Amino acid sequence: MNLAEDRANAKKLTQLPHTILAEGEVTGHYHEAVGGAAVLYEGDGGQRVLDVLEEGAQLTHQEHKTVKLPVERYDVSRVMEMDHAAEEARRVAD
Repeated sequence: MNLAEDRANAKKLTQLPHTILAEGEVTGHYHEAVGGAAVLYEGDGGQRVLDVLEEGAQLTHQEHKTVKLPVERYDVSRVMEMDHAAEEARRVAD
């Protein structure tokens, strides 16, 4: 997302009361930004943006290693996988 898009979309984003980026449909595990100042927003179309405002934020998950998050604005997206036999794409389920 570039600066012009940031400004255009800023009015369309709503701050969420949590920092859970994605929750697993199968396991209930989740990716969450913790520590430091991080704010998660959601747009009208369901897109999410994470603003990490200061050093110390980390991305956690119950089954993965913790990742340090540099100060930045992040577009949050879901990974899709292609089932070639069924000729369909679907979200990766955790």
